[in-house]
Amino acid sequence: MGFQLTLLRDPRLLATIHTTDIVPVDLNSLIWAMERRIAARCQTAGDTPCVTEFTTLATKRKTAIDRYLWQATTARYADWDLSSRKPTTSINAAMLHPLFVGLASPAQAKAVAATVRKSLVAEGGLRTTTLNTGQQWDEPNGWAPLQWVAIAGLERNGEPALAKDIARRWLGTVGAAYADTGKMLEKYNIEQRIPGGGGEYPVQDGFGWTNGVTSAILDRFPDLAQPSTSVRK
Repeated sequence: MGFQLTLLRDPRLLATIHTTDIVPVDLNSLIWAMERRIAARCQTAGDTPCVTEFTTLATKRKTAIDRYLWQATTARYADWDLSSRKPTTSINAAMLHPLFVGLASPAQAKAVAATVRKSLVAEGGLRTTTLNTGQQWDEPNGWAPLQWVAIAGLERNGEPALAKDIARRWLGTVGAAYADTGKMLEKYNIEQRIPGGGGEYPVQDGFGWTNGVTSAILDRFPDLAQPSTSVRK
C-alpha cells in the first residue's frame, strides 16, 4: 500500500501512474509464501516433482528479493523501478511484508524494525508512508491491513514490544474515532486519531478489514481491551 510513492512518478498526480514498471516487495513476499505453501502441500501429497518445482521457484524469488529489493544501506525493503533500474525511495509500511511471511533474516528484520521505529510509528498507529501528498495512501492515513502485517510480522521476528505498541496505538485511534462517530471506518488519520481523508472518494463506513483487524488484535493482546490502555489521551 505504498501506492502513491511507488506507482506514481509524481506522488501527487494519479495521471503519472506507471504500475507495470514496478516490482513490488509486498506482492513478491506473498507469492514467495504461496510457493512455499504449495511445496509443503505437495510434500504431504507425495508429489515430488511439484515439491521440486515450487521449492525452486521460492528459492529463486527469495534470492531476487534479497538482491534487488533489500536495501541494506537504508535498512529497508523497497520496490524496484524497472524504468530507472533503481529501488524506489519511498519509506513505507509495505516493507514489513517480508517479516510477515517469514522471508526476512534476523538481521534484516532487526534493521526494518529500527526503520519502523524511526519513521513510521505515529501517535495513533503505523504510517503508510512518510510523505503527505493529499492522496489517501499517504500520511497521515493509516490502514488496518498494514497495521496487522506490521504487528504480526514484528512479533514473529523477535520484536514483540514494538508490535504491541503499534497495536495499542491503533486501537486508540479506532476507539477515539468510534467514540466520536459511532462507526468503524475504512481508514484513519493516525496523527490526529480522526477519520481519514484525501484521495478520490469520501472515507467509507463500516469496513470489514477494520473490524477484523481490531478483533484479531484484541484476541492477541486481550489486555489492550482495557480503556486505559487502548485510548491514549
